Order: sequence, then structure tokens, then C-alpha cells
Amino acid sequence: MQRLMASKVPQVTLFFWVIKILSTTMGETLADWMDATFHLGLTGTTLVCGAAFIAMLFWQMRTRAYVPAVYWATVILVSITGTLITDNLTDGFGVSLYVSTAIFAILLAVVFRLWWRQERTLDIASINTTRREAWYWLAILVTFALGTAAGDLITEGWGLGYGPGLALFAALVAGCYIAYRARVNEVLTFWIAYVLTRPLGASLGDLLTAPTRTNADYDYTGFGLPRYGVNVLFLAVVIGLVVYLSISKRDSLEAPAAS
Repeated sequence: MQRLMASKVPQVTLFFWVIKILSTTMGETLADWMDATFHLGLTGTTLVCGAAFIAMLFWQMRTRAYVPAVYWATVILVSITGTLITDNLTDGFGVSLYVSTAIFAILLAVVFRLWWRQERTLDIASINTTRREAWYWLAILVTFALGTAAGDLITEGWGLGYGPGLALFAALVAGCYIAYRARVNEVLTFWIAYVLTRPLGASLGDLLTAPTRTNADYDYTGFGLPRYGVNVLFLAVVIGLVVYLSISKRDSLEAPAAS
């Protein structure tokens, strides 16, 4: 029997979703900003961010309880890494967004199937063993890759645009919330919402930073804000919320009663 430890993840509250969406937006814009500023190229940016994610994940796995700063830093880095995985397939290897969306959807289903087969639960409130946490972060990584592929397919591949895409994903997330409150398979609705908040945050980031003009083929019109400024603003908000949660313990789950 595995030794139980205090939960390694936060409670799913409004704070959780706000920080997650802002982290996703930062992941979308920060990868583009790093590529454009430091001229690392897609491969170089992926290697740097991937190494940073592995290092932070190791730190997260070494903690014995939920530490907001470590947990959310890991989420930001896994957001960037998941985004870059899809971008490499699309831009580096020419894989169609239809294909990558299908691949990551199947891969996520396989991860969930194996996770359930081994642990008999997909509830994030039960992330209190090292093995469950490993499954959790693997699923998180795939959700970001899937959300990137599906979001790019809808907003860019289908030509929906950033503004309408933001409205669409916000409506879908709201639908998940309604289903969750109605207790329609709370675990399933959580994971669907987790996937959807990735393209929601990405659409928000693209809408804020896209040039204030319209492409002849797609509606890429945005507010033209600098990526650096958007990242700094959102990072400041995330840091403020994480500091508040670290002090207040508002999103900490109780430790297990027995081993």
C-alpha cells in the first residue's frame, strides 16, 4: 500500500480557475515573446522551457503537501511546454491541427483509462500519493497540448477569430460549470473544463496582443497590446493571488486521516 500524504493540489475554487486561465494566457504569450525576443527558434524555446518544466516538476513532486507557489509555477511551465509540443508538430513537422487534435484526444483518453485502471479514481481531491500525482501531471500536460491544438483549429483553422473564439470557449466553460453544479459527473465536467480553459486563456492572450488590423482570410484583429506588458500584468495578478492563498490557506485540502 502506498503511503498517503497531504493533498498535493488545491481545492477547485474560483481562485483555481482564475489563476489557471491567467497561467494559460501567460503560457500562450510568453512562449511567443521568448521566441521573438531571444531568437531561440521554436526548438530552442521548447528545450529551454521543457528543461525548466522538468526542474519545477521535480521540485513539486518532492514537496510533501500543497505549496501554492511551487504548484502554480509548475502549471505555468507545463502550460508553456504543452503549447510548444503542439506548435512543434504544427509548425515544425507540418502535422494538421485535425490530426494533432485527434492524437491528443486519444492520448488523453488512454492516460485516463490507465490512471483509472491503476487507481480507480480520477478525482483531483485524491492526489495524495506519488503515483497519483505522476498520473495527474501527465494528464495536465496532455490537456494543454490538446487544448492548444483544438483551440488553434477552431480560432485559426476554422477562421473563427480570437474574439468569437473567446466567447465560444467562455460559453462552453460556463456550461461545464452549470453541469458541475448540477452534479452531472463532477470529475468529468472538471476535466472537460480544464481542457477548455486552455483555448479560453489562449484566445484572451491572442485578443489582447494581436495587431489592430484584420487579415484578409481570418479575423485576427486584437488590441495590439505588447506581449511583455500583458505577461507582466498577468504575472503580477497571479503572484498576488498565490501570496494570498499561501497566507490564507483558502484552497488547501485537508491531510489524509490514515495511511
